[in-house]
Amino acid sequence: PIIRMAILFAFTANMLVGGWYALDGRISLGAYSVIVFITQRLLWPLTRLGETFDLYQRAMASVTRVLDLLDTKIGIVEGEKRLESVRGEIGFSGVGFSYPEREIVLDGIDFAIPAGKTVGLVGSTGSGKTTLVRLLLRFHDPDTGTVTLDGHDIRELTLQSLRGSVALVSQTTTLFPGSVRDNVRYGDPDADEAAVVEAARVAEALGFIEELPYGWETDIGEGGHRLSGGQRQRIAIARAVLKDAPVLVLDEATSNVDNETEAALKRSIETISEGRTTLIIAHRLSTVRNADVIAVIGDGRISETGTHEELLESSGLYSRLWAVQTGEATT
Repeated sequence: PIIRMAILFAFTANMLVGGWYALDGRISLGAYSVIVFITQRLLWPLTRLGETFDLYQRAMASVTRVLDLLDTKIGIVEGEKRLESVRGEIGFSGVGFSYPEREIVLDGIDFAIPAGKTVGLVGSTGSGKTTLVRLLLRFHDPDTGTVTLDGHDIRELTLQSLRGSVALVSQTTTLFPGSVRDNVRYGDPDADEAAVVEAARVAEALGFIEELPYGWETDIGEGGHRLSGGQRQRIAIARAVLKDAPVLVLDEATSNVDNETEAALKRSIETISEGRTTLIIAHRLSTVRNADVIAVIGDGRISETGTHEELLESSGLYSRLWAVQTGEATT
């Protein structure tokens, strides 16, 4: 803007001063005409020069941010061990964790998830449920203790081996601009058409996909904004089905959907959890009531474990949360 204002000021001054000199007889009218012509010819190149300089300044700011990012130290050091086959046995042993400049989130978590079992994880907001998932996927490393997969410390594993063994369906579904088919196939880029369709069927997504204007080729837009929340979640579950990982993690996967969609998602979850280790994180306790084991997190620790019926009989935190959600709590 400064360069453009300078150009405008110079052009205006040239016109005024040149006109005054021409009227005063200091220069001829022909010379004044030449000056005006040359000024007009220079106006566009100078404007382009200003725009180029502006783009250069913006580019340098972007380059600086990129270089700062590249200079950032990597906190996660990848291991070298690869697992050829994964059963899905997960263990948290003495795990403690806190975010920078925050109070301790997890404090001495000791918890084992047997291979092939479905485990529900519940607790109040901010209790550390999602943090456990982040530790499992090594988005962070614990301050104390170890997280294991099939008895191996996950810090010894390559990130590809670890994260390739886990299918994650989170509360916030990440979808990309492109067709429905491409977004489902993201779970396994090498999958054939039959496998993609079967994954959508298991996730109960096939019905609405076929009703879209262009079916599988429908462009869902940035972040899948052309789909409803429930439809986005079904695409995410179809993606997880297609990945066919031995460990399935559902982090509040049914929290932002209506009751009908929640029921459909529950049916899909029950189908795809068969034969694989499943960790379900939920605020709605009805989502985890059929889990083999339910663990309750409170004050950074596992405060209760058991089946739905056992936890109701214990009259602990789970029982109180259940009473509140079902309307049985008394005031």
